[in-house]
Amino acid sequence: MDLLEYQAKELFREMDIPVLPSQKIHCPQDLKGLKIPYPIVLKSQVRAGGRGKAGGIRFATNTIDAIAAAQAIFHLPIQGELPEILLAEAKYNASQEFYLAILLDRTARRPVLLGSPYGGVEVAFTQDKMQRVVVDEEFSPFYARRLALKMGLSGEAIEAVSRVIKRMYRLFVQKDLDLVEINPLGIRDNGEVMALDGKVTVNNEALNRHYNLTRLLQERNFEQPDQSSVFPTHDFVEFEGKLAILCNGAGLTMATFDLVCEAKGKPANFLNLGSEQAWYGTHADPLERLRLGLDAVTRSPQVSVVLVNLIAGVTRCQDIAATLVEFSDGLDHPCKWIVRLVGGDLVTAEKTLKQANLTTVKSLDEAVSLAVKAV
Repeated sequence: MDLLEYQAKELFREMDIPVLPSQKIHCPQDLKGLKIPYPIVLKSQVRAGGRGKAGGIRFATNTIDAIAAAQAIFHLPIQGELPEILLAEAKYNASQEFYLAILLDRTARRPVLLGSPYGGVEVAFTQDKMQRVVVDEEFSPFYARRLALKMGLSGEAIEAVSRVIKRMYRLFVQKDLDLVEINPLGIRDNGEVMALDGKVTVNNEALNRHYNLTRLLQERNFEQPDQSSVFPTHDFVEFEGKLAILCNGAGLTMATFDLVCEAKGKPANFLNLGSEQAWYGTHADPLERLRLGLDAVTRSPQVSVVLVNLIAGVTRCQDIAATLVEFSDGLDHPCKWIVRLVGGDLVTAEKTLKQANLTTVKSLDEAVSLAVKAV
């Protein structure tokens, strides 16, 4: 599952990978309180690629222009995804832009370092442009320097880029990630480097070992509920199928929905419950919000299968499981339940669900496969 750019850069900061001063923008009016000096760049925070070519990245030299640009970006879907947050960053003039990545080669079962001296929007992934170094033994600075040399770097650039590669690798290993990518890595004539864009792909199966990654995946700009609607319209979307999807967090919801569609499933709806910490002290605590969400996705009698994919934080998995069982028992039409939970007290929760004949699974792929087949 991909993190948003601003989330990836939070991890970069933890590893001392250089990133620009930035500020999250939840609505255009936030720009009136901007703490970053102009000129700035505004970036749509969606997981889709090609943001620049789609118009999701714009420059501004003053507040009026920035507000106008933000209004346009907030209303611009990129591959069907609307941003909930924009990232405002200081503009950076680089002398050269590189591409760097670390990924897991599942065939070789080894990490691979990738690099190209041609980064940015027009990065070329052809064999002659993209350099590759397989980490076939315990990682050492040798691997980072080897990639820098294969990229054709010289002088101070070798050490500057190698330093970034070493920190990327430390992040990759410590967080059990599938991908760490910087595109582009900007470099100036004085040897200064800057991660101008970043992408991080989280290994879903390792989330139980990384609480901070779970929190990042749950983050979103969540509006307070009003009396007219419990869920914002972009969080609850209805279709014509029979499979209901209930998740928490925009990234988790869209990843689940995309996998269902790729498996030729036909959703009846999908609902993002949002981050649980945003709901303490409001009209509904997380469990009450879960009940409201369950009611929303099962309200239509055409729903025959409910796919629940939740990452628990403060709320225990056992409390979620008990709520699911209670709700399913009181539902007025039969449904097949496929449940995947991640979080504390999972073993007890799974026993509770199995006793009530609700199917539990460990992986998202298995959850999607079973749900699509059950329709």
